[in-house]
Amino acid sequence: MAARAYWQGQIRLALVSIPVEIYSATKSGAAVSFKQIHEPTGKPIHYEKVVTGVGPVDTDEIMKGFEYEKGEFVLLEQDEIDAVKLESKKTLELTQFVDADEIDVLYYEKPYFVVPADDLAEEAFIVLREALRSTRKVGLGQLAMRGREYIVSLKPCGRGMVLETLRYADEVHKAQGYFRDIADDKPDADLMDLAEALIAKKTAKFDPAGFHDRYVDALKELVEHKKQAKGRKIIEDDSDEKPGKASNVVDLMAALKKSMGQAGGAAKTPAKAAAKKPAAEKPAAEKPATKRAPAKKRA
Repeated sequence: MAARAYWQGQIRLALVSIPVEIYSATKSGAAVSFKQIHEPTGKPIHYEKVVTGVGPVDTDEIMKGFEYEKGEFVLLEQDEIDAVKLESKKTLELTQFVDADEIDVLYYEKPYFVVPADDLAEEAFIVLREALRSTRKVGLGQLAMRGREYIVSLKPCGRGMVLETLRYADEVHKAQGYFRDIADDKPDADLMDLAEALIAKKTAKFDPAGFHDRYVDALKELVEHKKQAKGRKIIEDDSDEKPGKASNVVDLMAALKKSMGQAGGAAKTPAKAAAKKPAAEKPAAEKPATKRAPAKKRA
């Protein structure tokens, strides 16, 4: 395999140990990067390691220090840090299994591919993979990588498995602090019908290739315009794109109806909405003639 393993060790389940290798499952996108430039000379800015009252220093004179009191440090060399004994540096012990939907999406951090380290490990690897798949469970454990210990989850992915690092509880904000002021009201039934119809119309199979970073495209276009402008400042007018704020339910109803029209094609009334609201029970005359009728009334 061409890529370099991010971690090598073993997965342990009771008395069974499976040698594995872990590879990063993600990569950096095609982001536009900028450098800081000294405008008068047009030259890039560089950074130096400096000590107050001393000036620039060599990198071999730099150590890691932990500040235990204000201005007081314990100095540690890298080999001392590397020598810290932690079993999870080389062993991922699966200590618990849970349903996948029990883990809130807020806790997931970064995914990694997990593969057997050699042919001898493959049989046990497949058994664990298929056991997780058949029970619909996710394995949990802890793993030390790159200077810290993570909570991790393990689940099947095609012929292999995916390990995902998870955030600790104290790394996640409590949602109640942000959501407590949102009203707990029941939405208007007609608005719900329109919203459900709009969702149904736009529902499709997820295809990540169908999305791309439009901000990167816009920055590249700006760079090209700036090159041709020979230093002239370029700022696009976005005054026409300021979002409006709906003032009442009538505005929301009109916006949903307009959205249905922009979605394209004939609207399909959700089965649930059709069952609870037969057309005969709600005459068309109740809605203004100038407005477009909801999807379920055109069925």
